[in-house]
Amino acid sequence: MKKLLFLSALCLGAISYQAQNKTEFKLSKKIALPGDGKWDYMSVDNDKQRLYVSHADRVHVIDLKNDTPVAEWTGLANVHGIAFSKKENKVYIANTNNNSVILFDSKSLTKIKTIELKGAIKPDCILFDEFSQKAFVFCGKSNNTYVLDAKTDEILAIIDMGGKPEFACSDDKGFVYNNIEDKNEVVVIDAKQNKIVNRFSLRDNKAPTGLAIDKSNQRLMVACEESEKMVVLDMKSGKLVSVVPMGKKTDGLIYMKGDHLVITSNGAGSATIIKQEGADNYSVVQTIETQVGLKTISYEEKKARFFVTGANFETDGKTIIPNTFGVFVYSAN
Repeated sequence: MKKLLFLSALCLGAISYQAQNKTEFKLSKKIALPGDGKWDYMSVDNDKQRLYVSHADRVHVIDLKNDTPVAEWTGLANVHGIAFSKKENKVYIANTNNNSVILFDSKSLTKIKTIELKGAIKPDCILFDEFSQKAFVFCGKSNNTYVLDAKTDEILAIIDMGGKPEFACSDDKGFVYNNIEDKNEVVVIDAKQNKIVNRFSLRDNKAPTGLAIDKSNQRLMVACEESEKMVVLDMKSGKLVSVVPMGKKTDGLIYMKGDHLVITSNGAGSATIIKQEGADNYSVVQTIETQVGLKTISYEEKKARFFVTGANFETDGKTIIPNTFGVFVYSAN
């Protein structure tokens, strides 16, 4: 009898544990935003609780305390990456059409200046590294990275990437990691010396796009769009430790460290939720149906929710339906 009671208690405990740790995300709201152009990166300032959204010729600034737009920076030139410096109160915006970075003040929400990147072609991702107090601007067609000093805004270095750079992340200890999309590798940049110090092969996993970092377990999560796989690397050795299936046409990827979840935004119309059971153990726990074109992603730590941006398309799948753009907010139940 005691054995039966003990086994029953174990079973109930397991069921209770699973119920408490099961996280399912659902669409909670859409924040409608003006404009009918294309979109790319988003960036969340968790300290100020703001979301910056790139949208063709403008950037939308949303107050996440009440999910309300508070500013709209217009007249820009095909916006891609957005990053910010907490210490200098600067927001960096990559302008692809005129190969520049535009700076805004994150306190007054007003423009500071334009930095021309001579020789750059298609500045795309921007990463601000708090450790080195530098902004890294990755240029997709000139295959290089411009390094900017946060205080002076001067160009400190131009790094030859040896291929097309995509998304980047930092370990906040002096190293920056970046996907090289056409070489199927991740490069390691020494943020002090402004140079590449290592290259990690992704083997037969192709077209790395999204990239995230788990600093506590020293792991890199890489979304390989062409292979439709999420690849996990040891960030010190570059050793491949896990490969997990994900959706089609993936662009963005985030790591929600509080919930130990990796989420990919898939342009074919889904989001893949992957549970991290340990440093090297991952499994898909949920696939969310979104809509075609929702490929970029960011998340808010405080409320443990994530954002994807996009609009509705005509039947041709290319023409944007006017007045349908916005931020889709997904929350856990």
